[in-house]
Amino acid sequence: MTVSTGLNTGEATAEDRGASADDERLRRWRLVLGGESGADGTGRALTGTDAAMDGALASLYGNGAGTGPGSGRGNRGGARSAGLGASAPSVARWLGDIRTYFPSSVVQVMQRDAIDRLGLSTLLLEPEMLEAVEADVHLVGTLLSLNKAMPETTKETARAVVRKVVDQLEKKLATRTRSTLTGALDRSARINRPRHRDIDWDRTIRANLKNYLPEFNTVVPERLVGYGRASQSVKKEVVLCIDQSGSMAASVVYASVFGAVLASMRSIATRLVVFDTAVVDLTDQLDDPVDVLFGTQLGGGTDINRALAYCQSQITRPADTVVVLISDLYEGGIRDEMLKRVAAMKASGVQFVALLALSDEGAPAYDREHAAALAALGAPAFACTPDLFPDVMAAAIEKRPLPIPDMVAHQ
Repeated sequence: MTVSTGLNTGEATAEDRGASADDERLRRWRLVLGGESGADGTGRALTGTDAAMDGALASLYGNGAGTGPGSGRGNRGGARSAGLGASAPSVARWLGDIRTYFPSSVVQVMQRDAIDRLGLSTLLLEPEMLEAVEADVHLVGTLLSLNKAMPETTKETARAVVRKVVDQLEKKLATRTRSTLTGALDRSARINRPRHRDIDWDRTIRANLKNYLPEFNTVVPERLVGYGRASQSVKKEVVLCIDQSGSMAASVVYASVFGAVLASMRSIATRLVVFDTAVVDLTDQLDDPVDVLFGTQLGGGTDINRALAYCQSQITRPADTVVVLISDLYEGGIRDEMLKRVAAMKASGVQFVALLALSDEGAPAYDREHAAALAALGAPAFACTPDLFPDVMAAAIEKRPLPIPDMVAHQ
């Protein structure tokens, strides 16, 4: 490579930059392809950190992943063939390696792949393994599915891992949820014939600015805006009805966090119900979403009709109630009865929301026939991200059309 005098001042020529970019591309391709130096066609050897990164990748994605002795580091003899083995120490070392070499978002994907591809779920029952993993929503879902098989020595560590994720989610989601729903509750409670002491003068003035009389320097309050005298009492009731089948793990985690946030708002009476073929009311544990999560039992069948029957029996103020069903709609119960219950709730004034998922992963596999039947009843089913959920709830509280993104609506 030709070196110019500009290099002496810390500047590189276009040729230098081009060569550097080419070298970086070769490096990346070399990491993707793996294999013995030169055998992959790049002509580039891996050393130092690159070799260690390649070893970590080989342990998970190599041809023999899961069958090797432990760390894939140093295995340069052809195609990737190292594996993680089945011992907790080797897996713990690998977890430490990937946290060293890759960003958190990549670490979480690699952990998920290791659990799925290599069957490492049972190793998560060991405390030293849990201490080494990068905690995220998917890991929480896996731990909850293993809850019943978890030894007592591991449960304390598992709760600490779940607590860390829940605290992070609550910190991220709580403020916006409370502010969005408080505004919706205020607007839904607004009255147009308030008593003098109940007049909201700020909104009243803004609503009547068109009636400003410049010659008198005053606004004529043609329409008064205010709130009811019981504005601090319970205004709405929310029932979260959550499918706890295995495919809904992330949704269960997010719904539990949102349930705790809603329960902390004095003006919303929140009930949280989880179901498979049985129905469990976890409302009395809503002050701690970790207790809620460990009260679930991921996996098993699904009886939506039975769950909705229970929720329906708990409704005392239909016109002020929002029922949120979170399910992939694979009904193992009585389909026609399920639909009749939804129709009956809507006819009584209940705002019914059907979510195929409450997660960042888009819509899961779901029963399209049941989704279409719900849409015909005026309850379109759609996947909802955690960021969108407060807006969906606000719309339901105000009884206006739900903000359903076109790409995720399923009618």
